[in-house]
Amino acid sequence: MAYKVLVVDDEKLIVKGIKFSLEQDDMEVTVAYDGQEAYDLAMHNDFDIILLDVMLPKISGFEVCQMIREKSDVPIIMLTAKADDMDKILGLEYGADDYVTKPFNILEVKARIKAIIRRTRNKGKPKEQEKVITAGDMKIDIDGRRVFIKDKEVNLTAKEFDLLELLVTSPNKVFDREKLLDMVWGYDYPGNVRTVDVHIRRLREKIETNPNEPKYIHTKWGVGYYFQA
Repeated sequence: MAYKVLVVDDEKLIVKGIKFSLEQDDMEVTVAYDGQEAYDLAMHNDFDIILLDVMLPKISGFEVCQMIREKSDVPIIMLTAKADDMDKILGLEYGADDYVTKPFNILEVKARIKAIIRRTRNKGKPKEQEKVITAGDMKIDIDGRRVFIKDKEVNLTAKEFDLLELLVTSPNKVFDREKLLDMVWGYDYPGNVRTVDVHIRRLREKIETNPNEPKYIHTKWGVGYYFQA
C-alpha cells in the first residue's frame, strides 16, 4: 500500500521537487500552499504523514500543527528554514514528531518518513495476542498504540508513544537522556537531549493528574527518567 503524504509549503518549486521525489518511491502525494488549505485537507483525508513548513500564509505551520494535533495523531514533520534550536523545540512543543532544517537532503527526508510510518503502522498489524499494560488509572494498548486514562483515550504523537512504551516496558529502570534519544529517535538523529525533555514534559501534561508531582514518569536527578507502576 502506497504511503499517503501531505506536503505543505508556500514555495511551489520546493513542493514540486519534494512531490516528484516522493512519487519516485511510489508515495501518493497531496500538496497545499497555505495553512488553511493544509488544515482542511488534513481534516478530510487519511494521510500517513504530513510534511509541514513553519512559515505559511494565512495560518502558521506551528498553529496548523497544534490544530491538527487536537484532532488527530497523524505523524507531522516540520520543515524549518531556521537553524535556531529554539525554533525546532517550539515545533515539538506544538505536537510535531520530527523536524528537518532547510536546505535538506531529500534522501534524509524520505528516510525519516519511512521510519516514522513503519513505527506507527504497528497499529494496523494483525494481533496474535493483544498486549495491554495497566498501571493505576492508565491502560496502554501496546499493539494498538493507544493510551487510556480512566477509560478516556489520550491522544499521543508517535514519538510520545514510543517514549512511553520504552519506559513502561522497563518499569523502575532509569534511562539517561542520551540513551532515550538514541533508542527513540535513532543514533543518527541530529537533535539533542532537550528533545527528550520536551517530550517528557508533554507526556506528563497528558497522562499525569499533576505534571509537577508525577505519578508515572519520574526524574532521577542528574541521571534521567524512569516509569514507576
